[in-house]
Amino acid sequence: RKARHSRTFLVERGTGELWSEMQTGDRYIVADCGGGTVDLTVHQIEQPQGTLKELYKVSGGPYGAVGVDLAFEAMLCKIFGEDFIESFKAKRPAAWVDLTIAFEARKRTATPGRSNALNISLPFSFIDFYKRYRGQSVETALRKSNMNIVKWSSQGMLRLTPEAMNELFQPTINNIIKHIEELMQRQEVQGVRFLFLVGGFAESPMLQRAAQNALGQTCRIIIPQDVGLTILKGAVLFGLDPTVVRVRRCPLTYGVGVLNRFVEGRHPRDKLLVKEGRDWCTDILDRFVSVDQSVALGEVVRRSYTPARSGQRKIIINIYCSVSDDVVYISDPGVRKCGAITLDLPEALPGTVARAERREIRATMQFGDTEIKVMAVDMATNQTVRAAIDFLSN
Repeated sequence: RKARHSRTFLVERGTGELWSEMQTGDRYIVADCGGGTVDLTVHQIEQPQGTLKELYKVSGGPYGAVGVDLAFEAMLCKIFGEDFIESFKAKRPAAWVDLTIAFEARKRTATPGRSNALNISLPFSFIDFYKRYRGQSVETALRKSNMNIVKWSSQGMLRLTPEAMNELFQPTINNIIKHIEELMQRQEVQGVRFLFLVGGFAESPMLQRAAQNALGQTCRIIIPQDVGLTILKGAVLFGLDPTVVRVRRCPLTYGVGVLNRFVEGRHPRDKLLVKEGRDWCTDILDRFVSVDQSVALGEVVRRSYTPARSGQRKIIINIYCSVSDDVVYISDPGVRKCGAITLDLPEALPGTVARAERREIRATMQFGDTEIKVMAVDMATNQTVRAAIDFLSN
């Protein structure tokens, strides 16, 4: 998927001066530096029209931007104690998420030539929880830790000196550079002339400078603007790894289309559907995650559904997405269908027919790296219902 994106992007954006420099037989590497891994693909241009031959593809270990977040977490453990950080994560998950988001934002602004410290505000509950947990202040902990590269400011901020920032980035960046250098030494990759850095982490000036210093002599490094968007299409939502709290801002609003009771004066008449003597409003978007909402990894959303007819063997729930959050109906502009959830309903057991009239299927959706996992339970029988989710590839 990613290789295809990098391929099309190269052909689309490679027109102009760059394209005129590239000749038949030229080889180039696309390094897709994402959150979790770094994927390297080597292509060769086969003829002037620019068809490409894939020479080599390798996915690199955990060298992505998350490595920097983990280094920050390790630094906090060193200062405040691993037991405290684990306890804080478990007892105050929302505050932990806020702290990781604050670090995320700062991480993006880190530049190699920076002379002043980067401030990260510690959530009040962190300061408070630490005082109760250890019986001493955060400030004292910092003083005792001998971590001279991290200071405390009276406004409740952790001040990370440029040395501290470098220390957090270095291991991850070194891994990425080493990964690319090892690839360049392979026989089938000799003579690479261009290196394209794409993906979210490629926008980091720290990585750009390091790549330029280490590899700039051997090949020309190109960082296309906004190529993150090309890669985004490849992933549906966010990363799922229960061992690492990672936080993403959701790129879209996701929801499902449902029927709700029709409320006179609130719902438009053209959405009125009368079924078995009841008034329903169709096309309502029941959202389960909003655009830009910060969602911790593996977060779960629960919803209940009732089959429209008692003998129904299947419920199909359509999933919609939208770039804006102020949508009410699936027919609103900018809303598109992006998938469907299918729930298989086993036949109701004899004797439970009366309850089956109001059969309730409780579905939980868990957001994963490129998927949403759905589990569903038939409340009448407590049996798990087979649930599948299918994303349209558009």
